[in-house]
Formats: sequence, structure tokens, C-alpha cells
Amino acid sequence: MNLPEPPPTFRPPTPSERPWWWRLEDAGGAEVALPGDLAEEYGERRFPSQADAESWIGETWSELKAAGVEAVTLLEMDRVVYGPMSLSA
Repeated sequence: MNLPEPPPTFRPPTPSERPWWWRLEDAGGAEVALPGDLAEEYGERRFPSQADAESWIGETWSELKAAGVEAVTLLEMDRVVYGPMSLSA
């Protein structure tokens, strides 16, 4: 039995609906995989707009830095918009 696609309110958004995301990087530029609860809270976050992504990084950069993230790069789908941007003061 084939079920219809769930309505948008019940399925995760697709990358095309939320194309903006931050690549979290270590000091050498390698992508950082956050552990456990941090991964659930901060990893794989996607945003519908550049402004939303930038607001989020402004609110969470210190927690990311404490978790070992040294820099971030903003992407729209697979296109680098800017970065790497250091999280150091």
C-alpha cells in the first residue's frame, strides 16, 4: 500500500526549501563532527534565508567555539558564500 506524501508540516524541509547552512571547521579547515547532544542541537542545521543563518551563528558561536569549532563557512546549497570565518575574538 502506497501512502501519499506527508504534508509539509509533517516532514522535514528539503535542502531546496532551506538551502543555507554552516560548515563547522577545525583550525586546519577540516569539517568538525559535533558529539552527541551537541550534534542534535547544532549539527546539520539548515535555514530558509541567509539572514536566518547569520542570526543563528551570532547566537551560538560561543557554544560552537567551546565545542572545538574554530571557524565556519556559510553555504547556499553547495556554493560557498563566504568563509572560513574565525570564531576567535
